[in-house]
Amino acid sequence: MTPEERWSFLNALDDELLKGGVILSEWCSFVVCESDTAFANGAHLASIITAVSAIETYLKSEYPANKDDKLVALINQAEINSELKKDIHILRKYRNKWVHVDDPWNDENLLANRSQVEAELENMALFAAKTLRRTIYENQWV
Repeated sequence: MTPEERWSFLNALDDELLKGGVILSEWCSFVVCESDTAFANGAHLASIITAVSAIETYLKSEYPANKDDKLVALINQAEINSELKKDIHILRKYRNKWVHVDDPWNDENLLANRSQVEAELENMALFAAKTLRRTIYENQWV
C-alpha cells in the first residue's frame, strides 16, 4: 500500500465505525495521531506499539482504575464487548513479543524470513489500526 492508500484505509475505517461523536483526552488524540502517521508511512511496528499505547490511554481515561494497573487488567476491567477485549488482548500479546524481547541474539528467524516478518507486521498494523478505532469509537454519542 502507498501512503495515500493507507490514509484512505484509515479514513474508510472512520467512515465505517464513527456514527456519532466521541470525546478523547488530548493525550489519547495525540497518540492516535502518532499511530496513524506511523501506519500511513509504513512504520508497521511503530504503528502497532503506538496503537496499543493509545488504547491503554483511552481505557485509562474512560474506565478509571488503579494508577499502577497493567494493561491486561485495564482490558479485563473495561466495560467493552468481549470480542473487542479479545482483539485487544491479541494485539497486546503481539506487541509484547516485540517490546519485551527475551533473547535478542536469537534472531535466526528474523534474518532468514525478513519478508515474511515484514508481511506479518503489516497485517498486524492493519489489525491494530482497526482495533484502535473500534476501541476509541466504542462509546459514541449520537
